[in-house]
Parts: sequence; C-alpha cells; structure tokens
Amino acid sequence: MVKPVVIGVAGGSGSGKTTVAKEIFRAFPDQSILVLEQDAYYKDQSHLPFEERLKTNYDHPLAFDHDLLVEHLDRLLNYEAIDRPVYDYTRHTRAKETVRVEPKNVIILEGILVLEDERLRERMDIKVFVDTDVDVRIIRRLLRDIKERGRTIESVVEQYLQVVKPMHNQFVEPTKKYADIIIPEGGENQVAIDLMVTKIKTILDEHHVTHIS
Repeated sequence: MVKPVVIGVAGGSGSGKTTVAKEIFRAFPDQSILVLEQDAYYKDQSHLPFEERLKTNYDHPLAFDHDLLVEHLDRLLNYEAIDRPVYDYTRHTRAKETVRVEPKNVIILEGILVLEDERLRERMDIKVFVDTDVDVRIIRRLLRDIKERGRTIESVVEQYLQVVKPMHNQFVEPTKKYADIIIPEGGENQVAIDLMVTKIKTILDEHHVTHIS
C-alpha cells in the first residue's frame, strides 16, 4: 500500500512556519491534505498542581508527548483515523475532548521541534526549516501574545529572554541541519512555497496517488 507523503515544517517561534503550512494546505483544494500541529501534543499535566503547571517550559523537547505523536503519525500513514488531543493553555494541561482526524494523502507535521526527534524525521519525505531573522520573530511573537493572549510587553520580553531565546539556540536552531529545504522569511516567500507545492504534487504523481490539479 502506498503511504501518504509527510512534510515536516519546523522553525523558531514567530518564524512563519504555520503560515507556510497553511499556504501549502490551500494549494490542495480537494482536501487530500491535513496539517498536524506539534502543539497539540504537549504532555498531559493533570496529575500536577496548577502552580507546577505554570512553570512548564513549552519550548523544551521534553514538554511534548512525542511517543503519542509518533503513534498517531504511524496510524495516519496506514490510512487509519486518529483522535488528536487538544491542549488547554488556560489550565496548562490536556483537555478532555479530542478531535477526530481522518487520514489524507499528504500530512504536514508543523511545529518548532518536529525535526528534533529522530523518529519523526525518519517518517518524513521532505524536511523544511523556516528561517527568519530574530528581530522579525520577536516582533511577531510580541504582537501575537499581546493581541491574542492578553499578555503585557514586559511579560512577553521576559519570557523571550529567559526561555524562548535560550531554548531556540539550544534545541530549535540546531535542527536546521536536518532540513532538505530552508525557506527564508516564512509565509512571505511565495516562490519557495510554490516550489514546495510543485514538489509535493510530483511525489504524489510518482506514488500513483490521485493527481491534484
């Protein structure tokens, strides 16, 4: 049985990797593609007191339940549906509800550390790293957290300097070496996105999967 095509899209916080994943998704109008976010696979912390959950470092590899992510990816590769977890950031733990995800011909696995785990890399046909200047990333994160998460400028800057920046340098940036393709400036790089879409369609054709027009 021909397996789905898996594209890993990694990059730092605010790099534009989510935009890249969405732009690729939009290029497949017949919905034969799905996006699987690494952020949905933060570990369940319901066994911990709330005060302890507040200390969670979401930019560290150990924050993710990669065992479950690998298991779910393998099911999707076998064209089996999964029940994707939902993470509740207000409670800093996994929500009780899940989301049913049906298998597709193309799977985009998106997240800051999807290239960090060797098991995930082994399952990818294309590995992408979205590389954006640090000043652009911090501005994007600042605007997002203030607008969407009600954060203060001081709290965003403090978190960036104490957690996000050191974790990026230690864990995220080094995964660039595993990338087959490096996309500068994320979603604004339409040429790179168009090339990605063309490559994915070529692989699908080669695998004798239904052609996407």
